[in-house]
Amino acid sequence: MARYTNIPKIKSPDKKIVYQSVRYPEIPRSFNDVYVYTTVGDRFDTLAQQYYGDSSLWWVISVANGNLNQNSLTPPVGSQIRIPSNPTPTIAEYKRINQQTTTSTNEGSSGY
Repeated sequence: MARYTNIPKIKSPDKKIVYQSVRYPEIPRSFNDVYVYTTVGDRFDTLAQQYYGDSSLWWVISVANGNLNQNSLTPPVGSQIRIPSNPTPTIAEYKRINQQTTTSTNEGSSGY
């Protein structure tokens, strides 16, 4: 799955089609969160598939670990990362803060 599949496209003031800016919510800690040390081959999307059954929720794990490089789907080997136990409230907050306020194209939606 492409990283930008669920990012809506909008028309800019100069009529170009661009991706809408996305804001991510703060993810609260829970006693039920899982902590793992990464190994060779670990990626945020494969971890999301393993723990949530949905690789498109890679961003939940990435945002929960803001101390790591956010420009990559691959966390550094040996890093301890937090996997939030329940992504549902985070997804709901993501949808709330990213409600489209401009006219979008027919391609894509912000639904996860």
